Amino acid sequence: MRIKDTVATRLKELGVEVRRDVLLAEQTSLGIGGITDELLLRRYDSIAEVMHLLANERIPHRFLGGGTNVLIADGDLPWVVLHLPTSAPGMGVEGATAWADAAADLGGMVTFFAKHDLGGLEGLIGVPGSVGGALRMNAGAYGTQIGPHVREVELYRAETGKIETLRSPDIRFDYRHTSFAPDDVMLRVRLELPAKPYREVLAGIRVCNEKRRASQPLNQKSAGCIFKNPPGGSAGRMIDELGLKGHRVGDAMVSDRHANFFVNTGRATCSDMLRLIGEVRERVRVAFGVELENEVILWQN
Repeated sequence: MRIKDTVATRLKELGVEVRRDVLLAEQTSLGIGGITDELLLRRYDSIAEVMHLLANERIPHRFLGGGTNVLIADGDLPWVVLHLPTSAPGMGVEGATAWADAAADLGGMVTFFAKHDLGGLEGLIGVPGSVGGALRMNAGAYGTQIGPHVREVELYRAETGKIETLRSPDIRFDYRHTSFAPDDVMLRVRLELPAKPYREVLAGIRVCNEKRRASQPLNQKSAGCIFKNPPGGSAGRMIDELGLKGHRVGDAMVSDRHANFFVNTGRATCSDMLRLIGEVRERVRVAFGVELENEVILWQN
């Protein structure tokens, strides 16, 4: 979608940089995604006004964080993408509590807090993407989830048109799912973390990194796990038992290192990846009677 020049001028007055005809394949870890205009928000104090303007102009939009857990459609896209602002370094510590901007890098946040002798998030060190994305899906790995540490989330609520603060009792964190509305925009999070010497946190980080290097295709284009694990089961194990490692549609392939990672081996399209996802899901359903649910987020036209 393209922003009209008159709207672009008004956005600029609100501190928004408009970039034309951006190829989103260059901004996603899968290397897949079509073309649209991109809006870079530079100021937190104008977010509500920006959202009101887009609503009044009936401009469909989506927020793109680190681009690591999303499969985006090909071609010209019917919506613009927005990126949140971040301060420098985008996070801080106040005693046993810590805060981070939603646009901050998740791994960078874990490391920053570790240097302030705060632990509890070691398992998230290798999870790519932004803090906001981690909040949206209650990111987790190796026994760690971000949800239990959250105390407050500052967000823009499209329902009210205002910036609000939700406290942890008002947020439900489930396995790879939260109670945030689809059009809620996370802005900042406050966490409570256990005190832990830096050297101990660093040791835990190293263990998690070694596990990832041994089992995941870190040097290939992927979106992390494609499917959620079913209750009491492992999506990757079922796919592996069906001998589907290396199975491919075009340049979209089931990783030969981790069966729940689907990789772009060259110039895979969204259509290739969707067909591969569909084929694997059907094979698992027939063989195990399990309907796998996507963990990767689909942005379709």
